[in-house]
Amino acid sequence: MTESIKKGYWIAHVRVDDPETYKNYVEGAREAFAEYGAKFIARGGKAQEIEGGIGRDRHVIIEFPSYQAAVDCWNCDGYQAARAHRLAVSEGSVTIVEGV
Repeated sequence: MTESIKKGYWIAHVRVDDPETYKNYVEGAREAFAEYGAKFIARGGKAQEIEGGIGRDRHVIIEFPSYQAAVDCWNCDGYQAARAHRLAVSEGSVTIVEGV
């Protein structure tokens, strides 16, 4: 019997200070996300902090075909270049987690 590969997820909570400049991050990250098989599960939209609010208005969940693909996407040069645009105009936290 072969072991099934568990999916990987990025869970991000972001406060965007300059939405117009933030678009440079979104556009820049697009290629890395495509290369590593990213699928957006939640991206912005209506949200309600129920417990332990962190005061961020953008919540994102991205699914990858494996935990390793999620880690590799984060570490790739293309994503890191795009990330520089995000860091300049937002504050956030990102966690990579293995699915069940």
